[in-house]
Amino acid sequence: MKNNIVEEFNAYREKMNEKMLADNNKIIKRIFNLDTNAYMEGALPKKTKELLGLGNSLVLRCDDCVRYHLEECHKLGLTKEEVVEGMSISLLIGGTIVIPHLRRAFEYWEALEEKN
Repeated sequence: MKNNIVEEFNAYREKMNEKMLADNNKIIKRIFNLDTNAYMEGALPKKTKELLGLGNSLVLRCDDCVRYHLEECHKLGLTKEEVVEGMSISLLIGGTIVIPHLRRAFEYWEALEEKN
């Protein structure tokens, strides 16, 4: 069942984030805080920032980051068409090496849609 990939990802991410933050390392905590604040509403809307995060994550080939940003895009109500158009730009910029990550992104988006 595809929903399991969403639940498994979120459970693992939450568990490990708690462990990392419990270690009380100043640099780790500051990076987490910076990341949280960077995606807040500002001169750019949160939707735009999440699409930028998604696009950059695809080009950098970070599947965990891609999943996180896909979920945020989904929560913010972006349509599949908007997300796919954004990811197509990432494919153009990143080249064919992005294709395996794009496949997994499509799979994860489908799981998010099935969850609702």
